[in-house]
Amino acid sequence: MTDELTLTGKPALDAVATELLEGFRFDDGEGFPSSYRRLVGRAGFCRLFGLWLVYPPARDGFADGWQHRAARLTDRFRATYEDGQAEGFDWMVEPDGDWSIARRLVVFAFSENGDALLWDPSTRTGGELAVWCSTGLNALTLLGASWSLALPRLRALSEPFATGAAADVECLTPARVG
Repeated sequence: MTDELTLTGKPALDAVATELLEGFRFDDGEGFPSSYRRLVGRAGFCRLFGLWLVYPPARDGFADGWQHRAARLTDRFRATYEDGQAEGFDWMVEPDGDWSIARRLVVFAFSENGDALLWDPSTRTGGELAVWCSTGLNALTLLGASWSLALPRLRALSEPFATGAAADVECLTPARVG
């Protein structure tokens, strides 16, 4: 399904840390989902459906990579949900989640309006991970048990941005640091 997405722009593949893309391991000993590796290998740093900034592993000297931005967003997500649980805000894990799921989710993309796309590394099936959305860091919705199952729901969730985008995936030029 990732290969069927339309693409615009020139991918900045030289900014992607391919050794980390292939070598990273979650707690289960497995790496990134193959759909994510294909998307990043094709588009690099990108915006999906006109809304979602996808964070690939970045080479030294580039900002907003998986190991920088996504890691901080994951920490922020988990802290927000930890606070929500302590306050008894059970609505934060509705409609599909629970507090144990919130503790293990990992951000891989973030929207320009404050929503997160997350993986559940404990749900690996055929190399793929379940994809979740946290709307405003105040809800947990399961989009699908894999990327291919999540994409139609994600496209619908991304309206009207998806319809207005020049392509499904817009290649972006990553910012340099230092």
